[in-house]
Amino acid sequence: MPTADTKKVLAVLDDLFFTVKINEAAKRAGLSATFVKSQRDALDQAAEGPALIILDLNFAAILPVDLIQKFKADPNLKKINLVGYVSHVQGELKQEAQEAGCDMVLARSAFSQSLQQIMKRHAN
Repeated sequence: MPTADTKKVLAVLDDLFFTVKINEAAKRAGLSATFVKSQRDALDQAAEGPALIILDLNFAAILPVDLIQKFKADPNLKKINLVGYVSHVQGELKQEAQEAGCDMVLARSAFSQSLQQIMKRHAN
């Protein structure tokens, strides 16, 4: 059960399947997860200092590359690790996200397979 000093994961997505996967992986790693669906909410929640931010790069409504640039331009947020996931056929979007400052960009399938290890790494 999360406590006041539990590390947090911020996830910016609107996909129910990944919401469930991320929430379960976070719980197993001893993290709490917060889910948001707008740039403003993402920036507000990021100000609380999560251990990790996860972005669905296919969530066009949040302008994910623009959001990555905003995270990395803010001196208080730029050190937060950003992990994005994208369809494996979207090489151009992957490259744009990396150039904007996303620390790790994975195909959706690789993200699903690596999710528990990613959570454990950020829980410590």
